[in-house]
Amino acid sequence: MMCPDRRQFLKTTGCGFGSLALNAMLSNTAQGTSNPLAPQPPLFPARAKRIIFLFMSGGPSHVDSFDYKPDLIKSDGKGFDFIGVRKTTFGKKSERKLLKPLWDFKQYGESGQWVSELFPHIGKHVDDLCFIHSMHTEGVAHGPSTLFLHTGATNLVRPSMGSWVTYGLGTENENLPGFVTIMPSSSKGGPRNYSNAFLPAIHQGTSVGRAGLPASEATIRNLNNTHLSPDVQNRQFDFLQELNRQQAGIKSDRNLDAAIESFDLAFRMQMNAPDILDLSDESKSIQKMYGIGDKATDTYGRQCLMARRLAESGVRFIQVNYADESVNPKWDQHSNMPKHKVHAEATDQPVAALLQDLKQRGLLEDTIVWWGGEFGRTPFSQGKDGRDHNPRGFTTWLAGGGTNPGYAHGATDEIGHEAVSGRLHMHDLHATMLHLLGLDHERLTYNYAGRDFRLTDVFGKVESKLFA
Repeated sequence: MMCPDRRQFLKTTGCGFGSLALNAMLSNTAQGTSNPLAPQPPLFPARAKRIIFLFMSGGPSHVDSFDYKPDLIKSDGKGFDFIGVRKTTFGKKSERKLLKPLWDFKQYGESGQWVSELFPHIGKHVDDLCFIHSMHTEGVAHGPSTLFLHTGATNLVRPSMGSWVTYGLGTENENLPGFVTIMPSSSKGGPRNYSNAFLPAIHQGTSVGRAGLPASEATIRNLNNTHLSPDVQNRQFDFLQELNRQQAGIKSDRNLDAAIESFDLAFRMQMNAPDILDLSDESKSIQKMYGIGDKATDTYGRQCLMARRLAESGVRFIQVNYADESVNPKWDQHSNMPKHKVHAEATDQPVAALLQDLKQRGLLEDTIVWWGGEFGRTPFSQGKDGRDHNPRGFTTWLAGGGTNPGYAHGATDEIGHEAVSGRLHMHDLHATMLHLLGLDHERLTYNYAGRDFRLTDVFGKVESKLFA
């Protein structure tokens, strides 16, 4: 006797939610999997299971934070000839005055890494950090560079990194999305920064709140239905999914399949996500550690604590956005570098708390924490006390997930203008993090419009020096 195909099976069987869950489990174990978010084995032994990306929107200044340049301090105020990255700003060739860091640096930890006084809390964790001082990237404006950071393309619609990760690995918790973005901005790429693009819709990032709104109210839109009882919602959902399956059984439609899968996930999320996003059951000491309750740190502290809870619950990729809705993103100080202190005070303690919390729970071993912006800033002044964009050389850092702790990779030149040794392109960083997750960036592809696409396009190399 011939076995019915998947659509016929779904069409002729009961559509109760309990039976759906049972069928999903049986399918996952006996027939491979029909759930696109079911856990998938890595291509080779993985060092990490998940990524938490702490996105510093606007481009924090590396020479004022983690890239110590004594020669820049000595040369403060001297003229510097350069070819500008933005012709509309400086012309083809120009001279600017070098601007020393506005904050003092000191060494931390056994590794002796230099950190400015902007980040005293993160400084205490340098022995767990893997600094990359030789980053360079594509794009000179926030929109293109932010898209490139998230998707590997400056101006095309491409899947974001989180979507690629869930496409390759699925999620560890079938009741939660594999990819979550916390308080994203609608500007500088907006939803494209967490879009699935041409990947199946189930891999799109799920947004929790949005930039500009109180973090205490951040949740997934329409997660709770205050108008219908759970029993009525359940019957309504079963009826809707039965109609969808009947339609799917008549004609093959990948968009309809994606809708069915998304509705299934959304219903399961209604039963599980509210508890995970509710921080009230965290102890007062934990909340205080993250800075929750203090005006400066409350917003990003809540975001970081939420990220830990999502990581602990099996979410694969979590974006924690320090962003807003303005024309100039938060770290974008073209004319007022002292404002960097405001942003450092808002993020330093929460980020350090996240590192400490993950470590004490044993989660840092298999979680990559990635801190960085879309580019850095110039070592010379723009106006009186500002700095312009600098995609030629900047710093990012990683922690956990098999990265090399207490290590500093590469370098910019003596004033921090351009990456000169151990140069690491954004494509290389993407390839390296995918490798840590057990994914080969050259084999993680999706065929669309007649060609294979990947996060790193036709570029990227894995930098093994970043591995422990």
